[in-house]
Amino acid sequence: MTEKEKRDNGELYDANYDKDLEEERIRAKELCFKYNNLEPLKQEERKKLIKEILGKTKENLLIESNFYCDYGYNISVGENFYMNHNCVILDGAKVEFGDNVFIGPNCGFYTAGHPKEIELRNKGLEYARPIKIGNNVWFGGNVVVLPGVTIGDNVTIGAGSVVTKDIPSNVVAYGNPCKIKTSIN
Repeated sequence: MTEKEKRDNGELYDANYDKDLEEERIRAKELCFKYNNLEPLKQEERKKLIKEILGKTKENLLIESNFYCDYGYNISVGENFYMNHNCVILDGAKVEFGDNVFIGPNCGFYTAGHPKEIELRNKGLEYARPIKIGNNVWFGGNVVVLPGVTIGDNVTIGAGSVVTKDIPSNVVAYGNPCKIKTSIN
């Protein structure tokens, strides 16, 4: 079994010594570099390039520079998607965003994690767990979403939150760790 197959099966894998994964990451980084260095007025070129980077998009989306990802093809965004400056998506596993998702600056969505066992971690092994974001979700600035988290529909995540566990629909949540603070009717 290849390291990519292990990754896609949710098993521990070594991303550093797999030629295919390395080439895919380099491709994504080259495309992100091009995207991040395009002039802001070149809107059509920017939109075309971001659609080349991401695995699946709808029509109305805007991702501000600077944007970084590991692979790109594991990211899907819905209609009316906005991501502010300096966001990172580590997409070893799928990262899915629904419609009407708005992301503040300096946010991170990290599917990658590392084992607690020192020997395994020192070997460079990691795992990837998918992240799923529903419709009508807003993230304040500096939010971090960790591996395996699902966030429901109609959710607000407050600035500076670290989302370590699933968040159900129709709530406002914030904090470190992120916790539900109130319901939305």
